[in-house]
Amino acid sequence: MARKQAAASEVSDSVAAHVEVRQIDALIPYARNARTHDEAQVSQLAASILEWGFTNPILADATGIVAGHGRVMAARRLYDQGKTIKLPNGRELPAGTVPVIDVSGWSEAKRRAYILADNRLALNAGWDFDMLAVELDELRDIDVDLAGLGFDQQELNDLIGTPNIPPAEGAERPEDFKEYGENIETQYCCPSCGYKWSGKANAGGDEEPIGESEE
Repeated sequence: MARKQAAASEVSDSVAAHVEVRQIDALIPYARNARTHDEAQVSQLAASILEWGFTNPILADATGIVAGHGRVMAARRLYDQGKTIKLPNGRELPAGTVPVIDVSGWSEAKRRAYILADNRLALNAGWDFDMLAVELDELRDIDVDLAGLGFDQQELNDLIGTPNIPPAEGAERPEDFKEYGENIETQYCCPSCGYKWSGKANAGGDEEPIGESEE
């Protein structure tokens, strides 16, 4: 047991030695990076860092960033806003710095190939949509802000529907359109099973099914 603990400690020390803290201004973006990050995504990354800490170190060598361009952009934005960035354990990073794993041992070919692989491999994963819907629904029930998870509102509506929230005071209701003699076409989604259908709710409140289920 003592031998295993000593071996584990040695490996831990070795891993820690590869992670360092660097000034963000010293990290040069890769000029031929094919991955793009728009303003909305950088904002999402910045919000994620504030919520959970800097969970994923940047990969870099002497020439600059290998992986983590978006996280560097998000961290820079947070520092420009006077924010403090923490590690997941709550420890604050020195101002203007991010954790970095040094990959200087890679050849140029290996570094360039990894830049593409790091971005592409994650896109090849899929979703268990039934399980995803369960997780999202339960997180919503315990008041987790789902907007911070990276899904847009339409995706959330498709997966778990909209919460049953009474209309705000003064909000227009279908009966408000009675004078126009129009039925109101509505999309429905069962929040439990995800079954979707369309219908027209007329001024009398009856539903007239139209079209077919999307299932």
